[in-house]
Amino acid sequence: MASLGVTALLLAGCVQTGGAASSSSSGSAADATARAQGPTEVQSLTPRAVVSYDGGLLTVDTESGEVVADVPEDGFLRLNDAGDGRHVMVSDGDRFTVFDTGLDAKAHGDHYHYYESAPALTQRSFEAPHAGHVVVHGGKTTLFGDGDGSIQTFTSEALKEKGPLEVEKKKAAAPHHGVALELADGTLFTTKGTEDERHTVQVLAKDGSVAAETTDCPGVHGEAVAAAGATTDTVVVGCENGPVVYRDGAFHKVAVKNAYARSGNLAGSEKSPVVLGDYKTDKDAEHERPTRVALFDTRDESHKLVDLGSSYWFRSLARGPQGEGLVLTYDGKLNVIDQNTGAVTRKIDVIQPWQEKEDWQQPGPAVKVAGGKAYVTDAENKKLHVVDLAAGTVSKTEDLPQTPVELAVTTGKPEAPAPADRAGKGSHQH
Repeated sequence: MASLGVTALLLAGCVQTGGAASSSSSGSAADATARAQGPTEVQSLTPRAVVSYDGGLLTVDTESGEVVADVPEDGFLRLNDAGDGRHVMVSDGDRFTVFDTGLDAKAHGDHYHYYESAPALTQRSFEAPHAGHVVVHGGKTTLFGDGDGSIQTFTSEALKEKGPLEVEKKKAAAPHHGVALELADGTLFTTKGTEDERHTVQVLAKDGSVAAETTDCPGVHGEAVAAAGATTDTVVVGCENGPVVYRDGAFHKVAVKNAYARSGNLAGSEKSPVVLGDYKTDKDAEHERPTRVALFDTRDESHKLVDLGSSYWFRSLARGPQGEGLVLTYDGKLNVIDQNTGAVTRKIDVIQPWQEKEDWQQPGPAVKVAGGKAYVTDAENKKLHVVDLAAGTVSKTEDLPQTPVELAVTTGKPEAPAPADRAGKGSHQH
């Protein structure tokens, strides 16, 4: 990746003349109303769920079930946390557009002030051919463009500020389906390859030189951050012969028994050294439907396989507030897995039995976690379920006016704050 160049640029509002930001009359109206009224200070915030559907974006108050906004928008809309707890990244082809959910928790000494405003699809966007992965880590957000290998990184909280946004831009030597994230020491963790072949993962120093590298990761896909090691952040990347772990400045291979063992969908928790992943062993299967998941221990590259007795898909995996593994299986149950022992401690009945469709873009259930709650969509029945993880029960079920495809949940507080922001902030209201 010697050809990786680094530039800094300023992105202003990036007003669009067409596409995502301008095609929504409802979104524009909501945006105008929010600007006119301004944010309203409230006593507390209720998480908001953003649901993409064929034709737009719904924003739902998860407590009342009220649809706070319905923003029409064409295309297959993918959703990712933007990192600041207020915004969601919407990728719809060749750009990432910023959606404002209207929740903002502003730190003030040892407490927060809470503000609400109307949700809106904003005029801020990032050009990225074949917009792909979004990674939030350590107070930074990184966007990867599969079509041109573009890597764009900025401070997550800066999305809340008006005016230009300072973005660090880098570019891979060749376009590929990849992922990147900035580590706490300023180095860049990134995959390398082409669309046809990729097996390399690198950590690049600030000057672009290779600080660490592994080439033993065929079909590299997906990443997850785990609890930090002794000297560096810890990151796991999925491969077709067992994952690789970056820890304390070096790559370590997870030894698996199967010659082909793909774990391309990973769910990490920065509270846990263990990463949850899928586990597929049939190289020739067009649609393999495994019943086993894997727990990868980043401290020693060991792993445990857990058979759930029912299959799942890529939107089934999540992590609970204590690092517990969560997997929604075809039988409609949310499996709660002890990250240390691999024991399934609970099976919570959430939705009706379902099965993954042949086309992954067709609607299916999704799982997201915020605080002590898991949010689960039921695409077949157009519902959103709220699961109290401590009680092990569904605490609320909301009807949706549209069939949900993807899901994001915001609380007003950053999803992956910088280390200095993780401590010293109380939660009492003022």
